[in-house]
Amino acid sequence: MGDQTLRVLTCGDVEGRLTAVFNRVRTIQKKSGQFDLLLCVGEFFGKTAEAEAEWQEYKTGAKKAPIHTCILGAASQETVKNFPSADGCELAENITYLGRRGVFTGASGLQIAYVSGREALQEPAPAHCFTPKDLSALVAPLVNNSKFRGVDILLTSQWPRGVWQYGNNPEVNTKFCGAASIASLADKLKPRYHFAAIEGAHYERLPYRNHMVLQENAQHVSRFIALASVNNPAKKKYLYAFNIVPMKSMDPSELVKQPQDVTENPYRRSGKDKTQRDRTGFDPEEEPASQFFFDLSRGGRGGRGGGRGQGRKRPSDGDHPPWDGERRGQGGQGGPGDGDGQHQMQPRQPRRPPQPTGPCWFCLASPQVEKHLVVSIGTHCYLALAKGGLTPYHVLVLPIGHYQSVVELASEVVEEMEKYKAALHKFYKSRGERCVSFERNYRSQHLQLQVVPVPLDKCSTEDIKEAFMVQAQEQQMELMEIPEHTDLKQIAPPGTPYFYVELDTGEKLFYRIQKHFPLQFGREVLASEALLNVPTRADWKECKQTREEEEQCSAKLRESFQPYDFALED
Repeated sequence: MGDQTLRVLTCGDVEGRLTAVFNRVRTIQKKSGQFDLLLCVGEFFGKTAEAEAEWQEYKTGAKKAPIHTCILGAASQETVKNFPSADGCELAENITYLGRRGVFTGASGLQIAYVSGREALQEPAPAHCFTPKDLSALVAPLVNNSKFRGVDILLTSQWPRGVWQYGNNPEVNTKFCGAASIASLADKLKPRYHFAAIEGAHYERLPYRNHMVLQENAQHVSRFIALASVNNPAKKKYLYAFNIVPMKSMDPSELVKQPQDVTENPYRRSGKDKTQRDRTGFDPEEEPASQFFFDLSRGGRGGRGGGRGQGRKRPSDGDHPPWDGERRGQGGQGGPGDGDGQHQMQPRQPRRPPQPTGPCWFCLASPQVEKHLVVSIGTHCYLALAKGGLTPYHVLVLPIGHYQSVVELASEVVEEMEKYKAALHKFYKSRGERCVSFERNYRSQHLQLQVVPVPLDKCSTEDIKEAFMVQAQEQQMELMEIPEHTDLKQIAPPGTPYFYVELDTGEKLFYRIQKHFPLQFGREVLASEALLNVPTRADWKECKQTREEEEQCSAKLRESFQPYDFALED
């Protein structure tokens, strides 16, 4: 991604808790390095005397924000007094009010469109509200430019109404959530990231398209993220970290890559819905958008169609796949089982898994597969014994369909992969072991999540973490500790080469691979004297077993894991 990459934090409603959010930012930066920008959506100022006193410390310079912070304007009448101008200004050192509405373009070329406040439902509009004319004034100069493709980031306080259409459902009352004019704004501006707040909820919608397939040229996808308020009692996520390369600096083919879980555009509907959608724009003469409510909450996701034992055959001991993830592209024998036709027989299978363009050692339907190493087969993922494993119970969790990395997985595949990880965690714990998982998205074509058990009496989680950090430093690599609630997709867009480790506590260490990376790094660390103390097993090729030995090991693991195998449940 080059030197153009910016590291950005976005925060939900601060509501006057400035010290709390800035302390959290300091902690993140201490662990993960400096970020370039903090963007705050929703209500930044509080309404209490305590909040006012806290603000005065920053306003007078007694305290200073640790990062350049850009905020939106008032979302309520009570906080209007904190904004001296509608045009934007610096409120305190490192704290900038963007303004009522506009576009901020940084030196890097990053383009941020913003609208402060709530949708006006009456005339004249209160000071904390925006009008259709505000939105028209924001949109017109952008979309009238023939080179306009979209903006990098859109900041609004209110949600766009109907954003959940075709996607995952938020934990809010969808009948009364969001503004239709914000939906129309997002549709027109095509932001790569759209952030909002004020609903007290955290919601990350699946990415959606900005073009009609087979009818329009491919365009970039958009991601909508809503954030909760700072220090909320339910501990909902209020900070979101991500990396972004400005659109203007990106290769067009990279920009328009579509992730596996992309959905249709929620703001574009056909048939009778289109008439109603056409009324939700922001023509200055239009009725207030609050007149139009529609409940788009949907039922559960399909997918499994009936009980687990119906319409499919459970694999017997001879029907299985297997192996070590360090080997793609290095020749050798390969992965998963040949005929997963049973999965295709399910009457309600939602969609066929992605297929490889050529031979793949790890796709379950591939003829290259070593069946005898498979331990368990679910609906979207399977479990296999690692070839040349570090320990007898070193396993791989792999998607049945062809996905290159964790960040490209469809939501239902992620869900089942998490179930396998939880099952393995319980399995290893019953044996007096903790598990360490790692993935290397580099010189590989099919995702393999390696899961290695480490005896509790060998070392602590801190020892494991330190071993990875130290050995990374020795090889001039800097492993970054990812903030607790940060999704890997936020910092590693699809196509990004990376290595990451997840510890049994849920802590994650991440390294963005630049040029070269030692293929056996994960194994080398775990095999070291400080951890498993099996240095001769660092390279899987030095640990080969005969076919008969592999069959015995996988059969033993299959039997031991059976009480924890949710895939066997009817």
